Amino acid sequence: MTIADLVRTVSDGEIPMRVEAFDGSVAGSSARGLTLKLHNERGLRYLITAPGDLGLVRAYVSGDLELIGTPPGDPYPAMQALAAWRFRRPRAGELPGLLKEIGLRRLVPPEPPAQEALPRMRRALEGMRHSRKRDVEAISKHYDVSNEFYGYVLGRSMAYTCAVFTKPDVGLDEAQEEKFDLVARKLALEPGMRLLDVGCGWGGMALHAAKHYGVQVVAITLSKAQADWAAAAVERDGMAGQVRVLHGDYRDAPGSAYDAISSIGLLEHVGVAHYGPYFRFLRDKLRDGGRLLNHCITRPDNRSPSHTGAFIDRYVFPDGELTGCGRIISEAQNAGFEVRHEENLREHYALTLQAWCANLTANWDACVREVGVQTARVWGLYMAGSRFGFETNKVQLHQVLAVNTPRDGDASFPLRQPW
Repeated sequence: MTIADLVRTVSDGEIPMRVEAFDGSVAGSSARGLTLKLHNERGLRYLITAPGDLGLVRAYVSGDLELIGTPPGDPYPAMQALAAWRFRRPRAGELPGLLKEIGLRRLVPPEPPAQEALPRMRRALEGMRHSRKRDVEAISKHYDVSNEFYGYVLGRSMAYTCAVFTKPDVGLDEAQEEKFDLVARKLALEPGMRLLDVGCGWGGMALHAAKHYGVQVVAITLSKAQADWAAAAVERDGMAGQVRVLHGDYRDAPGSAYDAISSIGLLEHVGVAHYGPYFRFLRDKLRDGGRLLNHCITRPDNRSPSHTGAFIDRYVFPDGELTGCGRIISEAQNAGFEVRHEENLREHYALTLQAWCANLTANWDACVREVGVQTARVWGLYMAGSRFGFETNKVQLHQVLAVNTPRDGDASFPLRQPW
């Protein structure tokens, strides 16, 4: 049996791309202009021993599997084709013959790529999920890759969260500026106010709020690389008198009675079981009438498991968790917040990811020099797959605006909102 025969055996219907294997066999159609090329035995073993996305990722990241017909850094067309590929489980009567053809040696999994984190169960031996120690390790794995690399991918804004596009053809930097401004408008920022920016990233929101709204900002991130970059940007822009950048856990944020809190892309790392303490902590940081804007990736329902798939968990966001906006709103309400507005921006995140992939492709050689080809492949795969997920409503992006409403009920909200 050739590898092409094996592919046809486990496929249900049309194979939506051409498949070329190192044994010379070919399967599938070239109608889409895409070819999945399996270069060697190790790649085949990855696919056999980890069926599903994990085996494909291991083979692709290692260079054992090549996606021909997609630009470097943007395998989005392949994501579309793979989503159309239907597989079937071999029937019981087929299994003995398949195992004989495959051979026992191919059932021994190769060592995974160096970029892969330990599986969840093994990470549990190193500390409780979302303990401070594990959170530091998880954040470092993703965000401390290289500020230079992120600069190539994210552009001038250095914003690694969903942008807001007033039109589909707006540039990425302008769209990120609009996102920061939308958050500022929802928070009703005014000169002299105090803003706490938790999970501040490279400081984009903090700087925007200080420059354009005249607020005093305390910004905190668990990533050392981000904190260093943000602090340098504050000094460079002459904003040291208004913005204070801290390296630390959001739970160590100093001060109280803030007028507003922005949390942009942090909740994904908190863990669903910790939502209650998270919202209570932030509410205790606000003055009466103070506002919280929570911006995070969500699921389209509130029933699915909160943990992410194997690829995201092991290569992108270890210990990351997602749930629906209903769960988030409920937890905020249970913590004492009055939720005043929510908005789903999933189409905007698809456009954001498209722009990031384009940047990665345009700067591919520089990115590879900075972080290595395997890490660059991981990011391209992650961003292209995420774009497809947002387009097809597999994931969403919600902004939830809440108020620490005082007992007298005065939330200081106009009858209609200016944004």
